[in-house]
Amino acid sequence: MIHAVLIFNTSGIPRLTKFYTPVHLSVQTLVQKIFSLVYSRPAGLCNFLDAPELEPYLAQNEEGERWRVVYRSYATLYFVFVIDGAESELGILDLIQVFVESLDRAFENVCELDLVHHILAEIIQGGLVLETNVDEIDDSVQLAAKLRRESYASSNPLALGGGLAPRGSNLQTPLGWLTGKLTGVGAR
Repeated sequence: MIHAVLIFNTSGIPRLTKFYTPVHLSVQTLVQKIFSLVYSRPAGLCNFLDAPELEPYLAQNEEGERWRVVYRSYATLYFVFVIDGAESELGILDLIQVFVESLDRAFENVCELDLVHHILAEIIQGGLVLETNVDEIDDSVQLAAKLRRESYASSNPLALGGGLAPRGSNLQTPLGWLTGKLTGVGAR
């Protein structure tokens, strides 16, 4: 089972934290401890390690298995999964790759501020892997974004098709529409 998914920048600031099992002690201390485990490892070592020091923080394993930390570094971010013995370390490394590719497709350039829980929820629910096909994840994210825009447009009469117009476009923004109505510009 996947017990936690964390994303840190190289300064140790968490950008995404998602726990699938209860945390018994301070979440902040746990996050700092996980970052120190990962950040202090030399680059040539494998990307997974036993983490018995996490046992006081997370719920106990019934089988007495050790917690494992599986991570991967991309540019300025560390993608970290805390798992138990039921998960394959190599499978989790592949899952991290799927997660990063899904983020990259959704945002065209994965950077620290672009991270969202939605994509993670498409991949993992309740600590179990739901989807690993990047195309399916991307389709689901695109559909959710389309439905969100349609919902916003239908519930907001000032939206005129949804939100602010992109720069350089000829679409009228809600503020421009309202200003025009109040000043009489474009009135028939």
